[in-house]
Amino acid sequence: MNAGLLRRRSAAALFLYASVGFGILGTIVAARVLGLQEFGVFATALAAVGFFQILLDLTVEESLTKYGFRYVSSEDWGRLRRLFRVTLRLKLLGGALATVILLLLVPVAGDLFGEKGVGTALLAGALIPLLQSSENVGATALLLHSRYDLRGGYQAGSGALRLAAIGVGAPHGVPAALAAMSVAQGISTAAVSFMSLAALRRYPYAPERDLGEDVPMIRSFVIQSTIATGVISLRTTLVPLVLGVVSSPTQVGLFRIALTPQNGLAAVSAPARLVLLTEQTRDWERGRHVSVLAGIRKYTVGAGALMVVAVPVFFFAMPWLVERVFGTEYEGAVDAARIALLAAAIQFAIGWTKSLPVTVGRPLLRIVTHGLEAVVVIPLVAALGAAWGVTGAAVAVLVSTVVFAGAWAVAIARLRMTMGADPTRLAARTTP
Repeated sequence: MNAGLLRRRSAAALFLYASVGFGILGTIVAARVLGLQEFGVFATALAAVGFFQILLDLTVEESLTKYGFRYVSSEDWGRLRRLFRVTLRLKLLGGALATVILLLLVPVAGDLFGEKGVGTALLAGALIPLLQSSENVGATALLLHSRYDLRGGYQAGSGALRLAAIGVGAPHGVPAALAAMSVAQGISTAAVSFMSLAALRRYPYAPERDLGEDVPMIRSFVIQSTIATGVISLRTTLVPLVLGVVSSPTQVGLFRIALTPQNGLAAVSAPARLVLLTEQTRDWERGRHVSVLAGIRKYTVGAGALMVVAVPVFFFAMPWLVERVFGTEYEGAVDAARIALLAAAIQFAIGWTKSLPVTVGRPLLRIVTHGLEAVVVIPLVAALGAAWGVTGAAVAVLVSTVVFAGAWAVAIARLRMTMGADPTRLAARTTP
């Protein structure tokens, strides 16, 4: 590994750690400043914003990464420019739709969640999906230059802005906090747009040209990726909304606290996942399939060994951590946090599941595996959340995570068998 590559990876890791750290600090500040009840309203509104943002978003950045690397490798600069323009328009459309739906939800949100403040909070945060819609397109331009360090720097800066927004707005209430977060999002999106434009201009200029024979494959990739993202949103953002409906916004706030172990472990694995997405997609396009699958195996073994050591320590320290970090009024989240820690450890060990479908060009893998996860978690959250609140919801998450891991074990085994039988056939199947 040359010195430049090592520096980029190290910088990306530090920036991504900082980004997630800012996110966790934002949760801590909001929880302590707003208090248990208001923090529940804040968490419920953010869950609604996130759900409709992901559900109505057209997931084009994955196809942009996949085919962007293809066009860079073939030096097809005209198609690369065209691909960026088309994907940007689609992202803006998805963000606008999400904002409209959130505004339509404002009048009924109070009755739906049994808390009048949720509607006002949604109104304050409704612009976030539109303001954030184009940022992933911009960040992809940095990945195509293998500058995941710059992308990590952008994410850290964006996280710092959101933390500052919460710090400024939360003392004035939930609507003020969400309005400040909207402003912060607008600033961070403008920053990454400027960086991405500079990155694209580094490629040789060529007039845009039609995507031609790649259009059906790209369209299929976008459709499948969008469906997959929508399915994932059922787990990540619909779960707290279901919990809020069958229980209360207060339980949603406790649930957000309980998921802190997942956010922490996501921070640890984020640099590795970003490197996997960038470098393994590039290697796969160059025909190095065996190397990609070997890297996945090494990641799983190493991550699993780390979790065997770390999980017992944090499991027994959880009551002390929750009380010290968030305050005694959030002690109701302790049992749920312990259960979420077990689910987070499994997700950490198979962190490559997010990047691999993009790498091999088969987003259907995410649809199937996350679909099974959603089919398990949603009814379980409704049943167990109604009975035991945040603890029941955490149990539902753990059970669904085990199902998800099992589904991926089967998928990887089949992928290896297919490659062993006929590598040429596998390469042909990596287009949608």
